[in-house]
Amino acid sequence: MHTKPNPRKQLLALTITSLFAGSALAQATPPTDDNTVVVTGTRVPNRTVLDTAAPVDVISADTLHNVGNTELNQSLSVALPSLNFPRPGLTDGTDTIRPATLRGMGPDQTLVLVNSKRRHSASLVNVNGSVGRGSAAVDLNTIPSSIVKSIEVLRDGAAAQYGSDAIAGVINVRLRTDRSGGEVTGSYGLRVTNYAFDTAAPPAGATWTPQKERSRRDGQTGTFSLWKGLPLGENGFLTLAAEYKDQAHTERSGYDMRSLYPKVGTAFDPRENTINRFDTWYGEPEMQQSTFFANAGMNLEGGAKAYGWASYQRRDSQSAANFRAPNNAGNVLAIWPDGFIPLIAPVVDDYSATGGVSWTMGDWDLDASLGFGTNKMAFNVINTVNASLGTASKTSFYAGGFQYGQAVANLTATRAYPMASLSSPLNVSLGAEARRERYNLFAGEPDSWRNGGVLSAAGAPLGSGSQGFPGYRPANETNLYRSAIGLFADFEANVTKQLLASFALRAEHYTDFGSNLSGKLAARYDFTPNFGLRGSVQNGFRAPSPQQQGFTATSTNFINGVPFEITTFKPNDPVARALGAKDLEAEKSVNISLGAVARVGKGSLTIDAYRINVKNRIVLSETLQQSNVIAFLQQQGFQGIGGARFFINGVDTRAQGVDIVGNWPFALDNAGKLDLTLAANFSDIKVTKVPTTNQLSALNPAPVLFARQNVLIFEEAQPKNKFSANANWTKDAWGATLRATRYGKTLSPGTSAALDWPMSAKTLVDLEGRYKFNKSLTLAIGAENLFDQYSDPFPPALNTNGGPVWSNYSPFGRGGRYVYGRASYAF
Repeated sequence: MHTKPNPRKQLLALTITSLFAGSALAQATPPTDDNTVVVTGTRVPNRTVLDTAAPVDVISADTLHNVGNTELNQSLSVALPSLNFPRPGLTDGTDTIRPATLRGMGPDQTLVLVNSKRRHSASLVNVNGSVGRGSAAVDLNTIPSSIVKSIEVLRDGAAAQYGSDAIAGVINVRLRTDRSGGEVTGSYGLRVTNYAFDTAAPPAGATWTPQKERSRRDGQTGTFSLWKGLPLGENGFLTLAAEYKDQAHTERSGYDMRSLYPKVGTAFDPRENTINRFDTWYGEPEMQQSTFFANAGMNLEGGAKAYGWASYQRRDSQSAANFRAPNNAGNVLAIWPDGFIPLIAPVVDDYSATGGVSWTMGDWDLDASLGFGTNKMAFNVINTVNASLGTASKTSFYAGGFQYGQAVANLTATRAYPMASLSSPLNVSLGAEARRERYNLFAGEPDSWRNGGVLSAAGAPLGSGSQGFPGYRPANETNLYRSAIGLFADFEANVTKQLLASFALRAEHYTDFGSNLSGKLAARYDFTPNFGLRGSVQNGFRAPSPQQQGFTATSTNFINGVPFEITTFKPNDPVARALGAKDLEAEKSVNISLGAVARVGKGSLTIDAYRINVKNRIVLSETLQQSNVIAFLQQQGFQGIGGARFFINGVDTRAQGVDIVGNWPFALDNAGKLDLTLAANFSDIKVTKVPTTNQLSALNPAPVLFARQNVLIFEEAQPKNKFSANANWTKDAWGATLRATRYGKTLSPGTSAALDWPMSAKTLVDLEGRYKFNKSLTLAIGAENLFDQYSDPFPPALNTNGGPVWSNYSPFGRGGRYVYGRASYAF
């Protein structure tokens, strides 16, 4: 059965949303002052947020502060309707480093900057069933919200301005620059939730009774953060921030109706009636996370300025694989008589440092910087077993991992040329960027991947390696480097008082795939001081990531007692080459946008339509294990291969949509002040081409490299529309925030239409109240997902083991209601 809706809760949620929707549509952040200066998408000084030629959202520090969940990705997902953060589970490392998407594009097609400098990506490449499969993206949750002054989100392609990855847009995190003051914040919350689900019938002759409803109190999360501004010399600043987070896991299992123990003759084992059948740890991971960030700047002699920042984060996480029942072939009954849940426990170390100097030389403003960042993810697998080692197996293993590092050097020169023929000086920016990247994959201990030769009771070979997450093998080890250098020129001016125009051109050369040339033309025409049109046309690119080029993993399956290797091959591996793989090339895009900007009283309204065509997208292929594929590989001299997959170019997509954004402040006389904001995104993505190779096309039947399910993940697994509404009220010492987010219909795609699961639209409501006792102390209490909404649960036919009740393509996860309290002390 499905969760029965509560009519009163639905009515209240819809009433809140409709009250907002009757006014306008705008972004779910406190209204941005028209005079707020932005630096993203333009290199002209003092360009304000409503005067740009492309849409830029500004998310303030207060918006990031007044939430229960302190993850930066989660905060952005409720502030920006075009950004989604689905929070998958049972996806190995992706449970720990979760990707977000902008405008429905890939997680790696949005460029992330810190203080306008490129941020390094995570070492993890997502290879399991989730949004973002095949991508390696920047982990925004390595940046504590306490160090953030604001976040600027450019909703427009910008590869010509910033280089690779800026196909969907740019997220620029601007850090605090305080030389005094500070704040200590402590928060605590937990999930208080009830949920219902469908349950299959027990096997014939079984006596256990289905359970279909459940209450949970879990996910206890405590967060302590601090930021402090310090003077650096006579005019400089040093802003420090630290954060510690301790999060307990959540468990949203269904009721497992299978027979779990080996039968005693023909009878069920009596323990079937006492075993815990909520046996899948499906939810948020357990996590302990420590983060440190510093940002500094000071004036030097001669008018120069030095700046720099550094960060470090240690994240210890635990998530789970599927439950291994006592009668599972991968279990050793002597070690785990009641079965076990393999726990995947990655340790993530992330650090970065950037330093630079800006100065003036004649009429030129120059800026030079050097930055380095690295992300390392090492896996431990605990509460598990290597069944092929029998009773000699350990229950915890070191499984290896991977590391990505990036060094970036920049030099930019900007000046304004007075031009009599133009209404403003011509702003010219010239620059160069050099980047060095490294990716290495390292093996785990031998027992995490080897086969010990122990046979099952029936005499059959057992699978190799630690259950839940086999370790990486020495044969998988990778160590690769690449370099890139880019040159760019950027021009911007008011041609007339009404017409603003800009042009950017960027040439880049990569040592692994060659060169690329990108250009962008943008313009804006203001018909009146209160109304203008803006638009852009551009081509962009995304370079193949070293993670996609270098990732490889192997597991062993036994077929009729013969071991076969199932491997993710590098594109340049001889096996992948035999199947038609080639060196990865850059993805290419063409972006077109057209929008309108209107000032309406004290507020604003923007509407921006876009179309993004991407050719040659890089994807992870299906696992090719058809008999004719194996026979073909054997003919080529490759023995013992039971299945192969690899990264390949060849998917073309077309994304189009509309963003509608507005902001309105209201003075309520004696009732205080209300900031009303609303937003909407409408999007549609189509896959127009899938990859093929001559080698595979010649087989009969020809295997499909990118099949129906993965096509639908691109097209249907994210909401086609999303609405956000935010009301922020203040009066004297009191404050409150009411937020509603409506996620449109989504699809959990299957390998056939019969296995598809459509999920209906859902509205989530968040509410927070605050009281400021004095200048320093503020207390807040709140609830996210106040009405305890879940996506539609799977029917029994799509959930045969009873564990994962909800799809990983639910756009808001499956945590349920989160209640919290927060205390802040400013000094």
